[in-house]
Amino acid sequence: MDVSGGRGQPRPGNDESAEHTGPEAQAPGGTGDGPTTPSAPTPADGTDARPEGHTPGPGAPPPERGTPQDTGAAPDDAPAPGQDRHRTPAHTEPVADRPARPSQAPAGRPEHPDHPFAHSGSGKGQPPQRPEERKRGGLLMGRPFGVPVYVAPSWFLVAILITWVFGGQIDRVLPELGAVSYLVSLFFAVAFYASVLVHELAHTLAALRFKLPVRRIQLQFFGGVSEIEKEAETPGREFVLAFVGPLLSLVLAGLFYLGLLAVDPGSVPGVLLAGLMVSNLIVAAFNLLPGLPLDGGRMLRAVVWAITGKPMTGTVVAAWVGRALAVCVLIGLPLLTQSGALGSDAVDNVGMDTVLDALLAAILAAIIWTGAGNSLRMARLREHLPELRARTLTRRAVPVESDTPLSEGLRRANAAGARALVVVDADGVPVSLVREAAIVGVPEHRRPWVPVGTLAQDITEGMRVSAELAGEELLDALRATPATEYLVVEETGEIYGVLSAADVERAFVKAMARPS
Repeated sequence: MDVSGGRGQPRPGNDESAEHTGPEAQAPGGTGDGPTTPSAPTPADGTDARPEGHTPGPGAPPPERGTPQDTGAAPDDAPAPGQDRHRTPAHTEPVADRPARPSQAPAGRPEHPDHPFAHSGSGKGQPPQRPEERKRGGLLMGRPFGVPVYVAPSWFLVAILITWVFGGQIDRVLPELGAVSYLVSLFFAVAFYASVLVHELAHTLAALRFKLPVRRIQLQFFGGVSEIEKEAETPGREFVLAFVGPLLSLVLAGLFYLGLLAVDPGSVPGVLLAGLMVSNLIVAAFNLLPGLPLDGGRMLRAVVWAITGKPMTGTVVAAWVGRALAVCVLIGLPLLTQSGALGSDAVDNVGMDTVLDALLAAILAAIIWTGAGNSLRMARLREHLPELRARTLTRRAVPVESDTPLSEGLRRANAAGARALVVVDADGVPVSLVREAAIVGVPEHRRPWVPVGTLAQDITEGMRVSAELAGEELLDALRATPATEYLVVEETGEIYGVLSAADVERAFVKAMARPS
């Protein structure tokens, strides 16, 4: 790729990026002024992704809005890079990798034959975003150890459900309480979720001990989730990180048992302590089952990882065990309940209780199956994430002065085979980046009279990124300063080129879709 010197002068002899090898000039990707359609990314092997014989040229009108190609979105289960979620449901604790939702650029659309620059959509030209970057996650309850704890609106639904179900059970044991039994049941719901929070804090403290950042803890419909941004570096740490949650649930169950010994089992405190003891035992036992996304699945993953030396192998094994576990829950839980094996009376006919048991089994099975799939996607992304390198994704750029006519700037870009324009001052120091969407919006007949400086965005400190950045470090740098284009520089300060956020986004989506 040709790179520019420290004073903005082109320097030949370095064609690492496929984006730089095309014979036609391509415009820098994206702007914040209005949506345009991303073009197909050029493969890293240097081949051109456009249809054979298709030579872009100047003068294309802006792309239409609202077309199917412009509205592609990533599926909800696309995980964010490097993020783990430890989830503690009321009956389970799936450790699901919830998705990040990059706005997915289409694989490609034919470029107008008269336009020399790739159409990298502005609104879509942002770095892949995690969902929590767009929503807080519910009602903020506090920040223990500096980690925010949120209560999602769905928690109130399950609190009402627990209050109704457990209140009926208390009324049968202590009929003299009357309507007060439901107030006691509400207290049980709050106390149970407090124990869920303790479970999640165990994961959080272990993560902080291993210097893994934790974004937040959220209490929601089926329990809680602690969002750990990075993966454990060793299988031993992964095992500890997963095991501490069920361990704390077992410790809580033991404490509630000791408290139960000191009170009358037929009293209100006795009923509450017994319920909390049993519920924490269920949470611990279920989460120790060896299948992702449960904590036991993460422990199994750590063991396979330690044996094979390959974290991806551990993820595949634990995820498929998790899927098998989901099928067993879907079929086995209703059968066990109906047969009376779980302590209730055997049921010969299909009634409301049987339907509710089947519904609960279906929900739990869906959580486990989806979490296992998300874990596989997350592992695949981590495997391919190092392929996102600023040096290979950067577009070749040519320096131009602010008063250079747009037509002249495009002519120089075409001659150099470049796809970006960098505005420099009289000393050759880069000051701004010409936005592609602004170029697309200028009719060809007006380009000789439009200075490139009027189409440029000033370069802020965060818009300068090192050519050596790759993987998660690259994504973090782009998230820290959202923009559509970035100036890529060498460690010496020399201009390397322009990085389009749309190109990074497309590479991110391709990494997600590529099989391992």
